Amino acid sequence: MLIILLSSVVFLLGFEHNTSEEPNTYYQVYLDDQVLGTISSKKELERYIDLRGDYIKEKYNVSNVYAPNGLEIRKVTTYDDKLSDVKEVYSKLEELKPFTITGYQFSIKKEDETELVYVTDKEIFKEALEQTITTFVGVENYELYVNDEQIKIETTGTYIDNVYIDETITIKQVKIPVNETIYNDVSSLSQYLLFGSNYEAKTYTVKLGDTIETVSFNNKINVEEFLVANPDFKSADSLLFPGQEVSIGIVNPRVSVVVETTTVKDQETSYRVEEKKDENMVIGDEQVIQKGENGLERLTIKTKKVNGTTDLVETIGKEELKPMIPKIVLVGSKYQSSVGGAYWTWPTESGWVITSNYAWRYSPFTGTREHHKALDISGPGYGSRIYAVNNGVVETAGWHYSYGNYVIINHNNGYYTLYAHMTSLNTRKGAIVGRGQVIGYMGSTGDSVGVHLHLEVWVGGAPWGGGTNINPCRSIFWC
Repeated sequence: MLIILLSSVVFLLGFEHNTSEEPNTYYQVYLDDQVLGTISSKKELERYIDLRGDYIKEKYNVSNVYAPNGLEIRKVTTYDDKLSDVKEVYSKLEELKPFTITGYQFSIKKEDETELVYVTDKEIFKEALEQTITTFVGVENYELYVNDEQIKIETTGTYIDNVYIDETITIKQVKIPVNETIYNDVSSLSQYLLFGSNYEAKTYTVKLGDTIETVSFNNKINVEEFLVANPDFKSADSLLFPGQEVSIGIVNPRVSVVVETTTVKDQETSYRVEEKKDENMVIGDEQVIQKGENGLERLTIKTKKVNGTTDLVETIGKEELKPMIPKIVLVGSKYQSSVGGAYWTWPTESGWVITSNYAWRYSPFTGTREHHKALDISGPGYGSRIYAVNNGVVETAGWHYSYGNYVIINHNNGYYTLYAHMTSLNTRKGAIVGRGQVIGYMGSTGDSVGVHLHLEVWVGGAPWGGGTNINPCRSIFWC
């Protein structure tokens, strides 16, 4: 009886501890140092993960699915025979972290910010990036540039000097968690690189009388954005027809496509209006004694554009092809008239370029959408003269945190003009100025990213004092 009792105790103790006489080699499964169980075969778990991942393979068109990042399987030697079921370990993994696929991580570094883009094939990123570049350069122009087949400028034309991405982009092969946004086709990645993650495709049906400019403005985008979203249109002058559907998309590129060009072009120089005083004429009367004729200049201009928006313009050469003949007007001379006449003069010296229109754009300072309610005029260079566009009285001449050195002129005919970012002023508050009189010099003071004149036109009242801001190119000028 004693022998039978002792044998029973030994049997029960051996069953409870589940030990064996010889040590076994098993595998302990850890996820971020948390133990999930012990299994007999590492390959069995890997095969089960891959087997259960068929929907992931189909979604991303890949051959294999892998364990979550942070998984570690350690070999152990133990006398304990207690093992975890592979399905049980899989369920724990599924709850804790996403499974992974093999792919590539592209890091796009902008100043102090880094954006990660995941793709299943690095060629997808390369092709999508090239599509983004050609959107702003043009397919034909980019091919000529890449193949070094551009025609050198002999008289006039444009030559691409350089095309590059301003950000630092690095690549490495990684295991990508499937809860990340993973691109496995060129089209969707190209759309993301151009429009960002919040892009919603909208359409607009063209009405009678619509132009690309009016459709863009009324939908709070600029012409460049319209052309990006509708690549079949080659320029702002392309015609629209009633009933036609066009895409409305706000461009928000994830990379900065920089295009540096040299352009040689012939540009008319608008004639100046010169006044000669005549004491015998009634103040306010005017008489044209010489008709004006526009001149012609050949300009050589260096331009830097970032994602289609002009960032820098520098006129490096100017050749007179035809002299400008000023328009001479006799006016009463008892005192300078403070009332604007029928003629408006351009506010800068020749060699100018409009770098930003009266249009919707991204602010270069805040990165938010804004209606740019002015013309930005660049080109003549730092310190070049700024002219009053018509007679009037200087209402403001001073400093503003955003405008820098600026002047506001009341033309006493319903119009006000504002001139900003000047390096210095040549007038004062209360002064009566004549059309074409120098009121300051071009600079880059205040919130400015380069040397230019910021010109605003207001009608019906003073700026921010009851007046309405209007497009200079549709009111006092025809740009």
